[in-house]
Amino acid sequence: MDLLDDSIVPERARDVKREAREFADEYIAPNAEAYYDSGEYPWEVLEAGMDAGLIAQDIGEEYGGKGFDLAQVLAIAEEFYRADAGIALTLQLASFGCEMVEQYGTDEQKEEYLRPVAENDQISGLAVSEPETGSDLAGMTTKAEKVDGGYELTGEKYWVGNAVEADWLTVYAKTGDSEDRYSNYTLFIVETDSDGYEAEHIPEKMGMRASKQGHIVFEDCFVPEENVVGSEGGGFYVLADFFNHGRVIVGGHGLGLAAAAIEEAEEFVHGRNAFGRTVNEFQAVQHTLSDMRIGFESARALNWRACEKVADNDNAGYWAALAKTKSTEVATDCAEKGMKLHGGRSILTDRRIARVYRDVRIPVIYEGANDIQRNLIYRQSR
Repeated sequence: MDLLDDSIVPERARDVKREAREFADEYIAPNAEAYYDSGEYPWEVLEAGMDAGLIAQDIGEEYGGKGFDLAQVLAIAEEFYRADAGIALTLQLASFGCEMVEQYGTDEQKEEYLRPVAENDQISGLAVSEPETGSDLAGMTTKAEKVDGGYELTGEKYWVGNAVEADWLTVYAKTGDSEDRYSNYTLFIVETDSDGYEAEHIPEKMGMRASKQGHIVFEDCFVPEENVVGSEGGGFYVLADFFNHGRVIVGGHGLGLAAAAIEEAEEFVHGRNAFGRTVNEFQAVQHTLSDMRIGFESARALNWRACEKVADNDNAGYWAALAKTKSTEVATDCAEKGMKLHGGRSILTDRRIARVYRDVRIPVIYEGANDIQRNLIYRQSR
């Protein structure tokens, strides 16, 4: 059975899903182990994805992209992550943050910043988290002080994808001190060659090693007033809406990883002999594989339903949190079970299941840790 079959996928997303699978089979999967071992940024795979028309194409046609909608991006995500999470994250971060510029930015911003990304001449990124603050979006301390002609940014950002590699970032910074803590933040477009912008890679991660995150230090980094995205004080609300879309896609990250874990487990137990028969003939093994599929299928059904709900802005925060939490936790469960079924072979670093096991620890954290998602689910279900 094809775990990631397209029967649940809207028809408009099936062609790009097929293209993503073909690309993943040719470029991502064969290079996954090498890039995990080296920890290098997969420029060659990224460039191949650009040539294939699968990178940054969520940007609208008006600005050089294909205007992929949420379902199309989700279809790509589950295929890419099935092949390798580290490379997949790099490919999907190439236009990270652009959605907010397209929705809330000025025409001038869109032409200057979105078009080069859509045409694959530049890559972008998003800087929100800080060394001491992650889940509390209204607790960030990086400040943007108003000066003549714009703002000066001072502070630090952490876990920033493409902090070193990007041409520009969307940066979330504090611009006010009102009692309404949610209205004190603003989004800025910051070019990474600006004076006062310094970035370096964070220490090496246990998983997704082909994706690079960075630590940024802003020291009186000047940003012109015309680089404000939306309105001053509106950053929190823009970002919250953006993360609803992102969490559906992160659910797709989990689905791809879960599918990889199931595939590896099933192949191993059907080829391994013990006590005079293949391991898959033991009822305990069959039940474990069945539980993996029960979890996977329920997560995938929920995630694609959430995709439709979020696209229609129908209680989007609730559905996005459900999908992200369920799919990423099913991935961790499937990876754990897959490791158990592999026995001693599971701890060998060259095994795909071992790489998946390390990678699944990451999506349960990014785009809002799952305990925070549970807070959102409870509050938004009332």
